[in-house]
Amino acid sequence: MRKSNLILGAIAGIFLLAGCGRLDSSTSTTTTAKNSSSGYRTTGQTSDSEYQGVIKDGKYLTSKARGVGVNQNSDNLLNLKSFESGLTQLSKNQFSTSNYIFQEGQLLSSSTIENWLARKSKNNQDGLNPEDNGQTDANKRNPIYIQQIEEQDYMKEKNGKMSLAGITIGIGMNAKDYYQKESYGATYTTDISEDKMIAEGKIAAAKVLQRLRSTSGVSADTPILIGMFKQAPNDSLVGGSFYAYTLVKNGQVISTWNNINIKSYVFPSTSSSSVPNDNDETSFESFKKQVQNFFPNLAGVTAQGQYKNKSLQGMHVNITTQFYSETEITSFTQYLAQAAKTYLPSGIPIDITVKGSDGTVQSFLSRQAKDSSYYTHVFSSY
Repeated sequence: MRKSNLILGAIAGIFLLAGCGRLDSSTSTTTTAKNSSSGYRTTGQTSDSEYQGVIKDGKYLTSKARGVGVNQNSDNLLNLKSFESGLTQLSKNQFSTSNYIFQEGQLLSSSTIENWLARKSKNNQDGLNPEDNGQTDANKRNPIYIQQIEEQDYMKEKNGKMSLAGITIGIGMNAKDYYQKESYGATYTTDISEDKMIAEGKIAAAKVLQRLRSTSGVSADTPILIGMFKQAPNDSLVGGSFYAYTLVKNGQVISTWNNINIKSYVFPSTSSSSVPNDNDETSFESFKKQVQNFFPNLAGVTAQGQYKNKSLQGMHVNITTQFYSETEITSFTQYLAQAAKTYLPSGIPIDITVKGSDGTVQSFLSRQAKDSSYYTHVFSSY
């Protein structure tokens, strides 16, 4: 059955290369958690670029549809990570971290989202995907267009009470729909054209907006941000990306869409997926060569880079080692900090994760866009 990956809590927010948005974060602000007379408190902030979360009755308020996204993306969890982080970044552009408090989705339950993601049928009139026409040929069957949906709520606190001040909805669209003609049989693929994907996404977004407006607790003038996400193929080494969004401040009609040109790429690039800027590829190759020449016991040096138009926004580097001693890891981390400063592109946030062949994180390096030097940390033992 499908399983989710476990992420080290202390570094989860840094390791993820967002599918949309910046990778850097300021750590200049620390906000103490606030108590509320209504039973709510906030988590406080360790960074002014991140939201405070909501705690209710002493526990973090989790999403009512928790786990649905994992089930929908088990074949490529990178899609889920890019979807969630990119959706949060879209929200930051509309609901500032200084004025809004983040709350996991409380309006849509697991069963509601599962019904919406299912095919429309006699027993499920809420299905956003088309009815099964009984065909199994890739070019004749009705594919699954809508793959995932996520809700984020944005709150404001006044006089000790928390109230809903904005909603973000992400809708993940398939460019490829994977299916089986029989249980446990071979997997086939229906390709969905870009135009068809966009058109079906707009239809789904309009229905979701109307349904949200009729949901208890949502007023006619609650701002609703809808982000459209293109799923990456199951074999992709990077997650998908958001391609459009709309902000509906009131009513049930979407009048305009804003296009987004953000996409993630793999370094070193391949013949089928070359990065937009050759200089970035050259910089990475130089870094990789220096590192591999100096330390031969490396199983791999790869990276994910995020581009907005043709401009590199950030890079996440993964290095797998075969080191055994802590002194080797320490020396390697120190060398990485110098090599990265010399060879990797400047002016963008970069993080570097060093893992052992068993997947254990051995060290971590990070640099914000405004910095020239790297913060380093070796995960040692007492």
